[in-house]
Amino acid sequence: MAAKNKVIAGDYEGKLIGHAFGIVTLSLGLTNSIMLDKTTVEEYEVITEESRKSATSAVGRAFVGGVILGPVGWLAGLSAKSKGTHTLAIQFKDGKKSLIVVDDKIYNALMKKLF
Repeated sequence: MAAKNKVIAGDYEGKLIGHAFGIVTLSLGLTNSIMLDKTTVEEYEVITEESRKSATSAVGRAFVGGVILGPVGWLAGLSAKSKGTHTLAIQFKDGKKSLIVVDDKIYNALMKKLF
């Protein structure tokens, strides 16, 4: 089973994703974090087996092409298919990109923030 609630590839690899009071954050250290919402996220894509095969979006093409992940990161993302786990490709407004795996609770909160 893939690790939940963390960045599994790309920028910020290994950093944890947290959720409290409806706010989703990417923890950079003890006192540093990035809020994951419309102010910091340029675009995102929920990665599924279908999106991996079709690769129709710009974010999907970047990840499929291995621009930031390479084959190991992509396989790690695909291994997160278990029930209650979601894989997302995120492009930040500062140009950084991350592949994250989150549980249902964080996924639902993140979708509300990015809608």
